[in-house]
Amino acid sequence: MPNDSDSIGVELAKGEGIYLFCFARPPMPPVLNADGLDDRYSVSHQVFKDIMAVLSKVSIEEFCGPSADSRMKDISWVGPRACRHEEVIEKAMRQSPVLPARFGTIFSSLEGLEKLVEMHHDTIRQFLDEVADKEEWSVKGLIDKAKAKEELCLVMLSAEAERLASLSPGKRYFEEQRIRNNVEKEVNNWLKEVCKGIGKEFGRFASDFCERKVLSREATGLDADMILNWAFLIPHDLVQDFRSRADEVNEDNKQKGLTLEVSGPWPPYSFCPALEMEPVL
Repeated sequence: MPNDSDSIGVELAKGEGIYLFCFARPPMPPVLNADGLDDRYSVSHQVFKDIMAVLSKVSIEEFCGPSADSRMKDISWVGPRACRHEEVIEKAMRQSPVLPARFGTIFSSLEGLEKLVEMHHDTIRQFLDEVADKEEWSVKGLIDKAKAKEELCLVMLSAEAERLASLSPGKRYFEEQRIRNNVEKEVNNWLKEVCKGIGKEFGRFASDFCERKVLSREATGLDADMILNWAFLIPHDLVQDFRSRADEVNEDNKQKGLTLEVSGPWPPYSFCPALEMEPVL
């Protein structure tokens, strides 16, 4: 199945494995002539019929040796390699639709990788067809609850100003307190409706949509609460319209404490099919 004339540098020495970055469409121009996960190995590729695997050699011991567990928990070791993983996939994405592999996907031999491609050939090919001319864009919704409550409270008090003015001071005080106590509930109702509207609005530009895990403040390190974490698969010719609409939504809601963080384009991680496989090492 491999096309040997289209492979580069995949002969393995003892203790080496094949690290998979992504699948793409051949042919791939030499833009991928770059370092792999570290400076010891360069990025190469192997073509299997109409599917190309973007890969490099890697030391198996680093990922599967006795100290691998502690190494994989060490951000100073994982971080640079995870960034390199992302960089290689993004370079490939500029030349071809891609199906990204998870960080740390390693095969003990080219035959093991070939077996995976044979098992999932139609799924991989179909996915590459589906994401051609599309980009993944991330949308994270962040809310400053204190600001949102303050703004909504002012709106509610303003709407009731004439009625409140007609009350005695004592009754007016209790009515104002009642309004303030209802603000939390009203903010939550407003957020629910505005998020529903944003999702519907952005969905007009997308060919696919995915809800991702909403992260805590501890995880984000931000002073605002994440209320939504979405991914959209956007056709290239609609990206500018999508981004313009996101800017408009931010402008409409900035005084209410709601901000959308829009980032991209990303490889289509959120939409990848699960490729079940036997242990590779």
